[in-house]
Amino acid sequence: MTGMQANRNNGKTIEFKGGTLQAMTAVVRDPNVMKLADAMHAMLGGMGEFFAGEPTIIDLSGAALPERMDWSGLASLLRRYGLQPVAVQGIPEAYGDGARKAGLAVLNSDTLKTAPETSPKKVPSAASAISPEATPAAQVAAPAHEPATRTMVIDRPLRSGQQVYARGGDLVVLGGVSNGAEVIADGNIHCYGPLRGRALAGAQGDQTARIFTTSLGAELVSIAGVFRTFERGLPEEVAGRAALITLTGSGDKAQLRLDPLQLG
Repeated sequence: MTGMQANRNNGKTIEFKGGTLQAMTAVVRDPNVMKLADAMHAMLGGMGEFFAGEPTIIDLSGAALPERMDWSGLASLLRRYGLQPVAVQGIPEAYGDGARKAGLAVLNSDTLKTAPETSPKKVPSAASAISPEATPAAQVAAPAHEPATRTMVIDRPLRSGQQVYARGGDLVVLGGVSNGAEVIADGNIHCYGPLRGRALAGAQGDQTARIFTTSLGAELVSIAGVFRTFERGLPEEVAGRAALITLTGSGDKAQLRLDPLQLG
């Protein structure tokens, strides 16, 4: 191989480009793996691979850390639900070596300042839940809410495995959302067909966001990070019917409300 050929090949071996990574933030308030496993099972109904491989930052800034952290157990538990833990934040320097040995990057405050303010974060935290079906433990780690200004319209049904995110605005789905599909919006979500997948409104923390559907059959709904799953079935008054979903209360008393929606 000539020197020119070698240089040309070496030039294509690797490139570094600036970019942004949209990562979920798991706000963990109690890192005890056993308690966390119970809380996540209550929140998500034991549904494995629920999050479909989303990169995740573990936030322990509000947790009381034990003398010895089970980093491998914590990461393994998150992977069980389809999360891919890539980094940890909010830990004292003394815990850094253990986290790195478990394959987690350690983020400090300077690193976090460079994160784009527009990244949506759905943050499931397995802290104490209101009930097995509704919990404010899933908090949104995001900048102060700015009013939604744009609307995305999807004029086709969404199939299992598909995901649509309306950044900075509302999402309107003219077809249905199948089981295993996911719709996310910083503002409201309007679904004019059957809503059978997952719907997450107010992804940037807008607690006034709402979810509207002409036929409710969702696996999970969320507003501003407060999740509710339906492994035990939907309430009879809204199952398969037009419904409006809103967030009521705040803090530990926040919960989702499902009301029949009168059309016409």
